[in-house]
Amino acid sequence: MQTIKGPGIFLAQFLGEAAPFNSLSSICRWAKSLGFVGVQIPSWDSRCIDLQKAAESQTYADEIKGTVEEAGLLITELSSHLQGQLVAVHPAYDNLFDGFAPEPFRNNPKARTQWAVQQLEYAAKASRNLGLTAHATFSGALLWPTIYPWPQRPAGLVETGFQELGRRWLPILNAFDEQGVDLCYEIHPGEDLHDGITYEMFLKHTNQHPRACLLYDPSHFVLQCLDYKAYIDFYHERIRMFHVKDAEFNPTGKQGVYGGYQSWIDRAGRFRSLGDGQVDFKSIFSKLTAYDYKGWAVLEWECCIKHPEDGAREGAALIKNHIIRTTEKAFDDFACTSSDEKFNRSVLGLS
Repeated sequence: MQTIKGPGIFLAQFLGEAAPFNSLSSICRWAKSLGFVGVQIPSWDSRCIDLQKAAESQTYADEIKGTVEEAGLLITELSSHLQGQLVAVHPAYDNLFDGFAPEPFRNNPKARTQWAVQQLEYAAKASRNLGLTAHATFSGALLWPTIYPWPQRPAGLVETGFQELGRRWLPILNAFDEQGVDLCYEIHPGEDLHDGITYEMFLKHTNQHPRACLLYDPSHFVLQCLDYKAYIDFYHERIRMFHVKDAEFNPTGKQGVYGGYQSWIDRAGRFRSLGDGQVDFKSIFSKLTAYDYKGWAVLEWECCIKHPEDGAREGAALIKNHIIRTTEKAFDDFACTSSDEKFNRSVLGLS
């Protein structure tokens, strides 16, 4: 076992136009002042990084790394959630997701997908140049409009959808493999990879690719009523990243998982700041530590009630207090009896 690294913070939800949230150097100093030791960088935000430049220039990548380290922090990972979403988009969502791509690629789904794939390839190289070993993304979704089968899904539709999803991602996974970086999918409603079953179908169609790994975020499983602790038992060998995010699910006689089209604050299931929801982080940190998770614990703040700066400050402390410094000795070593093979056989009555 080894001690989980952290606390880290995902910068995406905190970046803004006002200082200290408007540049990489100033937001890193802010994060450091709260007790964070690592930052996860959204690769689409030019206030933090030029992804193409980081892929093509080791000098520039070193400058980015130096900016973070000057604030007393480390880069935990890069994220390409928005670009990954655009690798696979059902036409029903074209207009909604066009905003994730630069203007020249909008209203042109084919060009938008090509841009997204190129972005992922840049992300693989940029991660290597920054000395990182894991990268966060979304899978995108071709099948999500059929999540609830009414009208019933045509025979073979799911298989066809996952065949196409695998076809699109396999070259990207190979690109990450060439750079020695794990590609970690955040299992998330709205993505074709939204639970364990769908992840296993994806693995089938990517030939069980060793780089097709997982970003573990229990909050998304709370809202699906999925056993987020048992999930770790099933998939711990593939978990390479960890978003520490809280959530709660309080169904009523009027609404449940689907939320009745309500805003986040009025939904039965909603995300909360760390410590304000229902996630059992003590058990999660214990399980991940026992399974020898080698990555970071990174705060992702999403809450419809609490101010983000308060959520960040409280989250840093919660993560730090949940990280388990692993032991190098057994608690009952004081009662240890020396032995050898002959002694062990005698204890068993085999002498």
